Amino acid sequence: MKRILIIGSGGAGKSTFSKQLSKILDLPIIHLDVHFWLPGWEMTESKKWHNKVDELISQDSWVMDGNFNSTLDKRFKRADTIFYFDFSRARCLYNAFKRMILGRYFLKKRSDMAEGCREKFDLEFYKWIWNFNKNHREEYYKMLDDLKEEKKVYIIRSYKEKIRVLEKIENDIQ
Repeated sequence: MKRILIIGSGGAGKSTFSKQLSKILDLPIIHLDVHFWLPGWEMTESKKWHNKVDELISQDSWVMDGNFNSTLDKRFKRADTIFYFDFSRARCLYNAFKRMILGRYFLKKRSDMAEGCREKFDLEFYKWIWNFNKNHREEYYKMLDDLKEEKKVYIIRSYKEKIRVLEKIENDIQ
């Protein structure tokens, strides 16, 4: 495990998992949101974004979280391990609301987010979470199934499973 990609719905815990995995494996972490979003939630222009992703994936090792479907193929090709968080939309939406309302980040910047992008109530983001499985699950499963022969692919469906996987990886390296 040298180049690890973590994908799945918003609110599934990708960033937290990537931080934990990065620490366990002593690998650099790349939160794609940090590189994609400009202050005020402005998007990076497409060509610049693709160039940035090319630069990021060219590194020898990383733990990278984020979906960004336009660059998924090139990240799949470079990754040796892929984690897909397939949690229910209700769980993901609950986690996103909880993070926004009860979390320590309300109206503040998270460490896995770009400068000038504070946590806020964002109806479009919550709609994206609500529709993520309907719009992407089948496509992601097909892509991951095609990659199983050449990559390590983990599908995480619960927090208990996420904890078990982290514990197993930690035990395997000791």
